[in-house]
Amino acid sequence: MQNTYSWTFQDVGETQRFAERLAALLVPGDFLALEGDLGAGKTTFTQGLARGLQIDEVVNSPTFTIVKEYHGRLPLYHIDVYRVSDDPDSLDLDPYFFGDGVCVVEWASLIERWLPGERLTITLRHEGEQKRHCELTAQGDRYETLCKELDGSAHLGD
Repeated sequence: MQNTYSWTFQDVGETQRFAERLAALLVPGDFLALEGDLGAGKTTFTQGLARGLQIDEVVNSPTFTIVKEYHGRLPLYHIDVYRVSDDPDSLDLDPYFFGDGVCVVEWASLIERWLPGERLTITLRHEGEQKRHCELTAQGDRYETLCKELDGSAHLGD
């Protein structure tokens, strides 16, 4: 079962505050798949998550390093697979995917078949210069509950 929830954010600050709210609900082992065009706000969203996880470090895109690890209330594994070949097993991502922290993967659809079956997919789209549309797709009971805790009134359908 997959349910989709939707929000619209007027600016970067609103996007990051929402991500902070989400971070407050995250537990070890949570997996977030981030999707969106270049500049849609994937790293900006992750920066808000990091703040919500009480991470004081500067969070930026791991495009060339593939994985960046940050420490706060929970470890945050920030992964960007945009430049990964079609064999992510060669990178040994399992310790991050199934680790004791929160795993966030930008461009996750590029390695779809290697992703955990249960996850929260977050898709960001431009709706103007600052405005962003955000859809959360819950895959699994854990993520369904998480989305309902964020805002059950934004449900788009089953």
